[in-house]
Amino acid sequence: QVQLVESGGGLVQAGGSLRLSCTASGGTFSSYVMGWFRQAPGKEREIVAVISWSGGRIYYADSVKGRFTISRDNAKNTVYLQMNSLKPEDTAVYYCAARVDYSGTVYYTTVNEYNYWGQGTQVTVSS
Repeated sequence: QVQLVESGGGLVQAGGSLRLSCTASGGTFSSYVMGWFRQAPGKEREIVAVISWSGGRIYYADSVKGRFTISRDNAKNTVYLQMNSLKPEDTAVYYCAARVDYSGTVYYTTVNEYNYWGQGTQVTVSS
């Protein structure tokens, strides 16, 4: 059973940066496609970014393109989300998620497509 633990959230002013980390235990990390989602109060959980098992393919939601960068280190069983130029509308609980995939696709963009979830980390951006 895979366990995912996020860290790195916090309070930051608009225009600032944060780096989230998600470390996995159990399973074979290099066989998982990894996604970052976020959920703001009163809203549905939405995709932020996805990275293939090798890191060779990446998907970003339009709302974060050019500001956020997803990466992974398979040797450390960790996926990262570097968030720059943060905006108040980025305020949400951020979740990492995993599913097995060997195809290299990154078009897993819905909640139901992932099998494993972290507990979430709060990101608050003040104006």
